[in-house]
Amino acid sequence: MATGQAPLIPMGGEEPDYAALRHSPWRKRWSLSSALDGAEHFLEAAGFDRGPWLAVALVGGIAAWFALPGPLAWVIALSGALAVALGALAAWRGNDSRARLQQAAVVLALVFAAGLALVWLRSGLIGTAAIERPLSGTFQGRILERIEQPAEDRVRLVLAMREPETGRAIKVRVNVPLEHVIRGLGEGALIRFQARLMPPAPPMLPGSYNFARAAWFEGLAATGSLQRPPQVMEPAGRPPLLASTQRSLADHVRSQVPGSAGAIAAAFASGDRGSISPADEEAMRDSGLTHLLSISGLHVSAVIAAAFFVALKVLALWPWLALRVRLPVVAAGMGALAGIGYTLLTGGEVPTLRSCLAALLVLGALAMGREALSMRMVAVAACVVLVLWPEALAGPSFQMSFAAVIAIVALHEAQPVRDFLAPREESWLARGGRRGVMLLVTGLVIEVALMPIVLFHFHRAGVYGALANVVAIPLVTFIAMPMIALALLADLVGAGAPFWWLTGKALDLLLWIAHFTAGQPGAVKLMPQMTHTAFALFLAGGLWLGLWHGRRRLLGLLPVGVATGLLLATPVPDVLVSGDGRHVGITGEGAELLVLRESRSDYTRENMLELAGVAGEPVPLADWPGAECSTDFCVITLRRGGRDWHLLMSRSRSRIEERALAAACERADIVVSERWLPRSCRPRWLKADGRYLEENGGLAIILDGAELRSVAQTERQHPWWQVTDRS
Repeated sequence: MATGQAPLIPMGGEEPDYAALRHSPWRKRWSLSSALDGAEHFLEAAGFDRGPWLAVALVGGIAAWFALPGPLAWVIALSGALAVALGALAAWRGNDSRARLQQAAVVLALVFAAGLALVWLRSGLIGTAAIERPLSGTFQGRILERIEQPAEDRVRLVLAMREPETGRAIKVRVNVPLEHVIRGLGEGALIRFQARLMPPAPPMLPGSYNFARAAWFEGLAATGSLQRPPQVMEPAGRPPLLASTQRSLADHVRSQVPGSAGAIAAAFASGDRGSISPADEEAMRDSGLTHLLSISGLHVSAVIAAAFFVALKVLALWPWLALRVRLPVVAAGMGALAGIGYTLLTGGEVPTLRSCLAALLVLGALAMGREALSMRMVAVAACVVLVLWPEALAGPSFQMSFAAVIAIVALHEAQPVRDFLAPREESWLARGGRRGVMLLVTGLVIEVALMPIVLFHFHRAGVYGALANVVAIPLVTFIAMPMIALALLADLVGAGAPFWWLTGKALDLLLWIAHFTAGQPGAVKLMPQMTHTAFALFLAGGLWLGLWHGRRRLLGLLPVGVATGLLLATPVPDVLVSGDGRHVGITGEGAELLVLRESRSDYTRENMLELAGVAGEPVPLADWPGAECSTDFCVITLRRGGRDWHLLMSRSRSRIEERALAAACERADIVVSERWLPRSCRPRWLKADGRYLEENGGLAIILDGAELRSVAQTERQHPWWQVTDRS
């Protein structure tokens, strides 16, 4: 051994004690360091682009506000996001090896917090409390907006008025039957009207449309229907230019194109969907074509693209201008003017404004010579929309439009697709076939991307929508809309008839495609209950698939697979109870839905059928052999989960002798009633009476496992639920 060299083995032959080196804090630090290094390497190898993920963080913050139960949870989420940002700064200061991971953690946490704070602030600024209880009487209000809905045999008015009891200025929406419509019901008119006003309705059942939330952000405090013709106290002044132009344009189009085709042509030209019949609406929905009826990205993009290319080609014919001015910039400006004008003309609704903003960003990219459509451009458009209207995130329109665009961009950025579409020496027939195949594949990808969103919001989806859209989208984009534009221009000199004839034929073909597709066996997939967990997993997996590159994006299939399993494993509710207790639906006793009461309301019937996953007309319990019904009550026994469940449901508000009611309740497992039942009524499991339903809202009951879902579980402490009187 060399002099001064320490022995490798201590004297006495004992091995050294390395316990200190194996101490758990050191192992944990080494494991954490390795995990962070691995994450940094993953981001670098995957080509991490901050732009799209900033939009995802903003979406996450807004979604957290809707998903979390109330102010305490919102404050905790904000504090947690800020703590993550500060922790990332403190932990990695001066460590350049993890700069990408540090920046991602700090910026994404701050944007998440900004999204949550943004929607919370907007709710406080524009949210309007509903009236405390239903009001009947004679009221006075000034018309803010008139909406024509002839297909529904009504006109809808938005009014500004004073709440009778408090004097608070409120905005209400009332329906006026066509037989009660009088002259002078225009914007600005002051009218006196007799109506019953109701607070905006919360979801009828768990998973139903949440009108109370939409009304909160629209500033509506009540809705109702006029009971007799109104009286005009002050006539309307000159109608707003855009509103009168829109109505005149819709009337003109319908006069030129008769029937259902004219109603759809009017929707394309002016955004007025009020004349489209319910049968055509249903066929378009079940065939996956309903997106064509709302003025959105497809229509705005078609108008802007047409204006851009026409302007570019026409200006190129002027050599003096072409040599001195960048024609793409001028053409982009003309396209922008056309898009803005079309957006304003069609009503300027939020989905249309959103589409116009996105299209203007694409025009800006073209004018600057950049790629027209990319994930970063989609992210910028999403952020602009969400900063202006953060509540749009909760609606299907925002989700579907951006999901479709993300799917298109992700598909065409994939290397196999780039290779398939790369230019090559081939005949025009082969080139056209290649483009046709790509169009079909794009339609299928969009359909798959939209399926979870459609099922979550509407509980049904058109199975053959991809095939129908392959024909319908080019038909609308390249034939119907150009023909409408040419017809309107030709009408200036009285020569529009041939173009209107072609428009009618094109739209008749569109309707034929819709009805034919919707009428095929298995054309509609019903899926009544998708949980929020499954929906979140679908969205997370879809975003991962869309925003990463290479094989790493395939990891997004894991949450999608888990969500699919959860969706397939989620049972259909056995019993559905509306929030007012009047309507009860029972499934599993055959192919039909059994209902406690027959309803004349299409809204009630459709909600019950959709949430039950049943097609066809419901069957009243009184006509069902397995039920016993009297004037006041219905009793039915359901065999679920290896045992019998006895249900007792009230049918009237007549006074019942308390002792007899208590005895009937004692024999029942579940009692449902629209009225408040006495304490002596004690069923074995659930008493869903008026008192209980006021606190919890509509119910979905799964008997196998005694699982109960309520509207209140998702609404929690959000303001539109707290302020609404559900009595």
